[in-house]
Amino acid sequence: MTPLFSFLVLSLKFLSADCKTEAGFCSCSCQKKELIMKAVSILTVLSAAVFGFFVGISFPVQITPQLQCGILPCSSGDAANYSFSGTSMIGILWSAFRNTNIQSNGTSENHAVTKPKGAEKLPPGLVVTESDLHMRRLWGSPKEDVATGKYLLALAVGYSEKANVNATVHKFSDEFDVVLFHYDGRTTEWDDLEWSKQAVHVSARKQTKWWFAKRFLHPSIVAPYEYIFLWDEDLGVDNFTAEEYVKVAMKHGLEISQPGLDSTRGKKTYEVTVRRNDAGEMHKTNEGGRCPDVHQRPCSGFVEVMAPVFSREAWTCVWHMIQNDLVHGWGLDFNFWRCVDNPEEQIGIVDAQYVSHHGVPTLISQGNGEQEGSSEKVRARQWAEMHTFRERISNAEKERGNSAAALEEYHP
Repeated sequence: MTPLFSFLVLSLKFLSADCKTEAGFCSCSCQKKELIMKAVSILTVLSAAVFGFFVGISFPVQITPQLQCGILPCSSGDAANYSFSGTSMIGILWSAFRNTNIQSNGTSENHAVTKPKGAEKLPPGLVVTESDLHMRRLWGSPKEDVATGKYLLALAVGYSEKANVNATVHKFSDEFDVVLFHYDGRTTEWDDLEWSKQAVHVSARKQTKWWFAKRFLHPSIVAPYEYIFLWDEDLGVDNFTAEEYVKVAMKHGLEISQPGLDSTRGKKTYEVTVRRNDAGEMHKTNEGGRCPDVHQRPCSGFVEVMAPVFSREAWTCVWHMIQNDLVHGWGLDFNFWRCVDNPEEQIGIVDAQYVSHHGVPTLISQGNGEQEGSSEKVRARQWAEMHTFRERISNAEKERGNSAAALEEYHP
């Protein structure tokens, strides 16, 4: 602006100068006219710019770029980091002169961005996005209620395994909240057990552990729990203590794990899950086993679907991987590795706290008993679901453009 004002000052001085000669008067007059026209043009432009500036700061304009998120455009909420919603850019530049607080409107916008879908009409301080499976009393102050457990034990159970389930729950301390998924509809028969009165009971006939987990263990529901134990009902726990197990898992940074299996007192399917006496507290691979590649499943980075233990972060990923219509969960264990950063380091078998697998076929007997061969039909669906799951993984990898990714398979 300085050169412009200097030009105007010099022009005014020149216009006020005297012209003494006739020839000079003619020349001076022509130059004066030319300078007057230039000065008027410049003053007109400056006046329009100043007028437009003040109009702009009086009427803020929302500037929100339309960003691309996947195949759908982002809303202003999704593009919060890249937009200036509800704040005039001119206002930002002029705020120092106006002494206005442009952050107040921006703060409310940030609160709106964090609201989940469906909660837009609520004030930010009223929105609660997480819950738990902790029982609460009907009286007294909520602040004085017993605190939510640090960990969660979830078991799919039938009444025929009541004694074994009772023994299992007693291996878990008060730091654990307990939820029982009843697949036989018999819930009241557990009332004689004291701990059962503080457990959550969910009943749905002839449904599997993974069917229950997909519907009742949403990440927002289990968010308070550091570890989620999602176990079968037929495990022998004579040599197991849950609190000690958690200590080992934390110490070794295991995001997904399971207790080692005592093969002398129960069944085994994979060598890597068998307890090793020479491995110390835990092991992560089956070095020296029959697997052709120790870096592939099920030789490392592998636990079974029978007794998995997930960290909160790992479970969030696994929950999203569970297919809603594939109820048996076959094939999930060969893909748990997708939910950690380093499968060979963050997935392991805890030998210091081990169990035995009784292998009681309680669930397969829950087929349609009125029809002959119902158990075989259940088994047939399990295999069919596993093949379907593999196909979905393969197709998903191709869609992501990662056709070179290995499809984990094992043929015993």
